[in-house]
Amino acid sequence: MKQTRQIKVGPYILGSGNLVRVQSMCNTKTADTEATIKQILALENCGCEINRVAVPDMEAAKSLGTIIKAIHTPLVADIHFDYKLALEAVKQGISKVRINPGNIGDKAKVQEVVRACADKNIPIRIGVNAGSIKELKKFAGRPNWPNEKWAEVMVGEALEQAEVLEQLNFKNYLVSLKSDNVQRTILAAKLLAEKTDIPQHIGLTEAGSFMAGLVKSSIAMSELLRAGIGATIRISLTEDPKMQVRAAYEILKALKLREFGPEIISCPTCGRTQVDIAGAVKELEEKIYSDKELIKLSTGKKIAVMGCIVNGPGEARDADFGIAGGINEGLWFEKGEVKNKIPRADWIKKFTDKIKEK
Repeated sequence: MKQTRQIKVGPYILGSGNLVRVQSMCNTKTADTEATIKQILALENCGCEINRVAVPDMEAAKSLGTIIKAIHTPLVADIHFDYKLALEAVKQGISKVRINPGNIGDKAKVQEVVRACADKNIPIRIGVNAGSIKELKKFAGRPNWPNEKWAEVMVGEALEQAEVLEQLNFKNYLVSLKSDNVQRTILAAKLLAEKTDIPQHIGLTEAGSFMAGLVKSSIAMSELLRAGIGATIRISLTEDPKMQVRAAYEILKALKLREFGPEIISCPTCGRTQVDIAGAVKELEEKIYSDKELIKLSTGKKIAVMGCIVNGPGEARDADFGIAGGINEGLWFEKGEVKNKIPRADWIKKFTDKIKEK
C-alpha cells in the first residue's frame, strides 16, 4: 500500500492508515442557501462524509457561513479564477478550499490563499483536470498526446503548484488528477504516487451518464484503490448527487475497503417472473439509503430479492433473509428456510422491520 502524509478535514484524518472518505458535490446554486442546505442534509442522510459546493461569485462565497451552521459535515469551497473568493470562503469558516492551478491566477494570488488557509489550519486541494492544464494554451485544439504524456503534464503541473505551497512551508494539502479518460487518470495518479507522499482525492471528471460513468469510474477507481491510492473519492456522474455517494460506497464495499449498508442481491428476472422485482429492489434501496439508521442497522447483512421460487430460497441460501416473488405475494425466507408468505404490498415493511429487529 502506498504510504502518504496525513491531513485533517473536519473530523476526518485523511491519508495512509485511514478510511477512504466519500465525497460529493451539490448541484444547487450555492447562493440559494435553503436549497443547498436541503441537498446537503439529504446527502448526509445517505452517508456522504464531505460535501463540496461551487463558489462562482462573491454572493455564493458570503453564503457559506449560513450553510456551514446548518449542516454536520465538512464543506469544501470550489474556487475558479478569482482568488478573492477563496479568501472569503476561508473567512466564512470553510473546511477545505479547492483551487485549480490552471485558472486561479499568478503565484502571488495563490500565495495569499495559502497564507489565509495556514492561519486557520484549513487544508487545500490542488485540483488538476486534464481539460484545463496550462500547457493546453499552447495549442489551438487538443494535442494528440499519448496517455503517458497527458499523465506527465498533469503531474508536472500539480507538482509545480505544490512547490508553491511547500515553499511557504504549507504541507496541509492533497491533490486530485482527473480526466474523462480512464487510462490518463490512472497513469497520472500512479505517477504522482511514485514521485511524492501527497495524499490524493480520486475520481474521473465528466464521467458521463449513470451507466457509462459508473462503468468507467469503477474500472479506474478499482485499480487506484487496489494500489493503495486514494484518501477521498467522488464518482462524478450526471445524476442525482445521492447516487454519486451510493456508487462510491458500492465500489468501496466490493473491494472490502468499507462496510456500508447491506449487500442486496437480486435476480435478473426471466419468463418465470410474475412480479416487478426491479421496482421492489429500487424501492428497498431508496428506503434504506435515505435513512442513516437503516443504513447502520443493515450494514453487513445480505438481503435477497428474487423473482421466483426456483431462484429464491435455494440460490439465495446464504442471504440472511429475503423474498422469492410470486403473483402479488412472495415467500419470505431466512438462511434459505421458507417461513411464510408475504403480500407484495408488505414486502418493504417486512424488510425494514427485519433490519430493525434486535
